[in-house]
Amino acid sequence: MKKHYFTAIFLASLMNFIQVGHAKSSNDETTIKDVNQQTKELLSTLKQYGNDKREEAIKKTTAAMIQLDHRMDRLETRIDNKWDEMDETARKKARSTMRALRQQRIELAESFGSLKNSSASAWDHMKEGFSKAYQKLNDAWSKAKTEFDSGEK
Repeated sequence: MKKHYFTAIFLASLMNFIQVGHAKSSNDETTIKDVNQQTKELLSTLKQYGNDKREEAIKKTTAAMIQLDHRMDRLETRIDNKWDEMDETARKKARSTMRALRQQRIELAESFGSLKNSSASAWDHMKEGFSKAYQKLNDAWSKAKTEFDSGEK
């Protein structure tokens, strides 16, 4: 079920950056508040980067997307682990939620591809589109996590 959207070579080159720069977000204790703060910081930083800092922006954005993938994976694992305890309504909701998250992630990947391959003149427009897609996915993840956590109790 788990999907990764980057090649192994690309991931390997970013692992050190992720481990050092985002150590807190790699554990399961990361709160929605933490994730929302990280999202706000990323989008603020991205907004400030002009085309002259494209490579740095792409690296930071890639690392943040990988972290989002890890969070989605952990949520999906938690759902899988609780599956037998869930009633049919909760299962349908969990399936629907994960399907929506995956769709948002696909849209984010498409936006990221456009950002990476944009011309210098289109950079600002592509940044804006990516930022909206990233925020939309973050909001969907936060909602899913809140719904699942409240349903566990």
